Amino acid sequence: MMHVRSLILAAFLLVSLATLQAGDPIKAFCVDFNWGPGGPNGFAKPGLWADADPAKHVAWYEHLGCNVIQTFAVSCNGHAWYRNGVVPEQPELKHDFLREVVKLGHAKRMLVMGYFCVGANTLWGQQHPDLSYGFPSTYHIPFTDAYLDYLTASMADALRKSGMDGFMIDWVWCPHDKARQQANGGKWLDAEKKLFEALMKKPFPGEDKLAADEKLAYERKAINRCWARIRDAAKRANPRCVIWLSCSRVRDASIAGSPMLKEVDWMMDEAGTPDAMKEVAPMFGERTRQLLCLAGWGDRHKTREILSNPAMAAYGIYGFSRPSPDSLPLPVATYLSRPIESFKGNDRGIATLARYFTGKPFDFVAAAAPPAAPRVP
Repeated sequence: MMHVRSLILAAFLLVSLATLQAGDPIKAFCVDFNWGPGGPNGFAKPGLWADADPAKHVAWYEHLGCNVIQTFAVSCNGHAWYRNGVVPEQPELKHDFLREVVKLGHAKRMLVMGYFCVGANTLWGQQHPDLSYGFPSTYHIPFTDAYLDYLTASMADALRKSGMDGFMIDWVWCPHDKARQQANGGKWLDAEKKLFEALMKKPFPGEDKLAADEKLAYERKAINRCWARIRDAAKRANPRCVIWLSCSRVRDASIAGSPMLKEVDWMMDEAGTPDAMKEVAPMFGERTRQLLCLAGWGDRHKTREILSNPAMAAYGIYGFSRPSPDSLPLPVATYLSRPIESFKGNDRGIATLARYFTGKPFDFVAAAAPPAAPRVP
């Protein structure tokens, strides 16, 4: 019976993935559950938005014109958005959120992508003080065997159990020195010293004697090993899955020229511009698809100006937004009911994407609905 179920799931995945061919545009958005009040750091407290309605979310993405939904397998607080997985679910999760979004999204011929934050996980930091520099909202986890076992098991589990088409990986960085300083007075954890020795084939020299080039060589090896584990686990679980890297520092020395940049399926430069996209393109593999983030940072993006350039057709487009109290941004009809310039902050970027994704001109304003006819007595 399990073998039959696996075959059915595999066939379903093939059908859903076939909806986005190599030359098709990527029109992606994320209602971002990572950030919010109440957590022990800058991340959302566990259970925030646990009552989010999958049907309402998929309908919102559909109205926006997306063909890719980026939602969550595990968010930065360390809890999962689907039930009965290897990672504890969000407390009081009302719906089997990821599974239901996948089912509904596939019915609308949309790809559904999950999310994993590689370098930060609040729950892991709380439960493994010997393997993490606390749990601040920055990179705090050394890529030890124990952590990579946990991370890759959760990735394979989510792929198999939810049927999602792939996932975004974010913050693929070694621990930040600020995290080491805050948690350990700048001292390295014993577990990370052992990892250094295993990767570098020599004793850890001590924090005060660690040369910059030695530290960089260690970080490159650690990231390369982490990537290889992620790639292998994900592709074993679903050979056709999309691994999507989000990165704001593509030129960082710890990843420049790395196998990860050559092998990842999709690559998004959060801090990029069209010119920057062209400059970094040689760093990626021949089949890597580039995406540009054009909503999510308030007024930072010149979304309309950038999307007015016909050359942008070569790139996937992505945006994100923090949820409102009801877990969604404004209704898409609201974004289309007023001129783009009447919106402020991130809503202006979303209003622009609503037109771009649905093929409407940027000056489009929806006609007001006619008044209802009077009722006949």
